[in-house]
Amino acid sequence: MFTGIVEHIGTVQEFLQLDTSESGGNGVSLTISNATPILGDCHIGDSIAINGTCLTVTEFNKDTFKVGLAPETLRRTNLGDLTVGDKVNLERAVGGDVRFGGHYVQGHVDTTAKIAKVEKDGNALNYTFQISDLAYINYIVEKGFIAIDGTSLTITHVNHSLGTFGISMIEHTQKNVVMTLKKIGDLVNIEVDLTGKLIEKQVELQLNSQIQNEKSPLVSLIHSIIEKKLDSLK
Repeated sequence: MFTGIVEHIGTVQEFLQLDTSESGGNGVSLTISNATPILGDCHIGDSIAINGTCLTVTEFNKDTFKVGLAPETLRRTNLGDLTVGDKVNLERAVGGDVRFGGHYVQGHVDTTAKIAKVEKDGNALNYTFQISDLAYINYIVEKGFIAIDGTSLTITHVNHSLGTFGISMIEHTQKNVVMTLKKIGDLVNIEVDLTGKLIEKQVELQLNSQIQNEKSPLVSLIHSIIEKKLDSLK
């Protein structure tokens, strides 16, 4: 679990498509350098979010750490587009003594979005994004939470038919995340608020359960509406 408050910005040191090292396991691996501030209490197997993606540490030293990237991770996130020298947002998984300054973030990226527009608004920057998978726009609501490249932000506007949404980034955040290093057309990782997905699933399960039960209140209501409609047509 994460808070969506970026702790540090690291640098991509190495991106291996076929890592034959002992911890690489012949898969894809990513090594991040300039990470000393978040490695003081690191252990093998710890979770660190890179651009909002929860990943497991397989190697580390004083300044760098390595993680493996599964095919699903590469499909869902922007991590496959990283190159050596790129900057990335870093956040360690929360401990029991952490205050939640952002919101509950799982580090499970749902999809990506493209930066469509950036406008100045005083000392803030207003961003508009075009979501890659329209199925997730339904979970995005005005004034709701969203994690963009692991940064907890508040949604300022959303257009469900166009699949676009926006956020406003204050000056402090601009200086402490990688978003301002990106340009129009670049992809960012999106994790929608889990609450919406949980509510949708519960509603779906409840509706299916009642529809399958002939004596349920929902089925009784449907029958009553049909009977009244038929009576009105007589």
